[in-house]
Amino acid sequence: MQTKNRDYKVCFLDIDGTLVDNNKQISNQTKKSLDQIRNRGVEVIIATGRPPYHFSSIAEELKINSFVSFNGAYSVYKGEVVHKHGMDASALQELIEYAGMKQHPLVFSSEKKSVSNTLNHREIIQTFKDLHLNYTPEFHPDFWKQATLFQAMVYCKNREEIDYIQKFPELSFVRWHEFAIDVMPQSISKASGIKEMLSFLNVAPDEAIAFGDGLNDKEMLDFVGVGIAMENAHEELYPYADIITKSNENEGITHGLKLLKLI
Repeated sequence: MQTKNRDYKVCFLDIDGTLVDNNKQISNQTKKSLDQIRNRGVEVIIATGRPPYHFSSIAEELKINSFVSFNGAYSVYKGEVVHKHGMDASALQELIEYAGMKQHPLVFSSEKKSVSNTLNHREIIQTFKDLHLNYTPEFHPDFWKQATLFQAMVYCKNREEIDYIQKFPELSFVRWHEFAIDVMPQSISKASGIKEMLSFLNVAPDEAIAFGDGLNDKEMLDFVGVGIAMENAHEELYPYADIITKSNENEGITHGLKLLKLI
């Protein structure tokens, strides 16, 4: 792929499996590399499935205050909300009823917090531990009636999401953990959030690059000018990438930026 003389203006970064290592830490080399591209005038923006309050410490560590969160449903540029797309209440109610019939717990996420409709569920507790978050969602089964939700999580076994995909064509289901799938409106993805962010910034998609490793990164890598998959990425992501870089345990972001001659 030809990469020289490209004037990239924005770099979007997934968090888990990409920006952070397997211990959820950011390497000093990654920090240095991101500082280098910022000094060249490249904006660094987080693009994640996490809610904003689940990566605030990471954003602070990197001095980043712009992000696409909730897999594209809620985006902020330097403290200003660019867009937010809440979930439809009637679709949520149907989802809750169907998941209840299957005895699948749910986590609901608003702009301010995440709650659960199941008390002290082992797999919910485990997923939050795996994200290195030092809390478990509070029990609040009727929260969806009182707040605008930007994402839900259904806790189900691998391949059980197929039933949900068939039942709810208006919703998108993406597995992010062996125990859980993210749920968003069908029209929402990291790519849709990035499209709105780039429009806000008056930047063309081919002037942006993105790093990712998960199934929720497919649309993002396909949409931007250069999509970069981590070596540790889900194998289904590779066809959407222009470049495969090293893993998140082996300075993959730095290596990718070097391939693009940005550092």
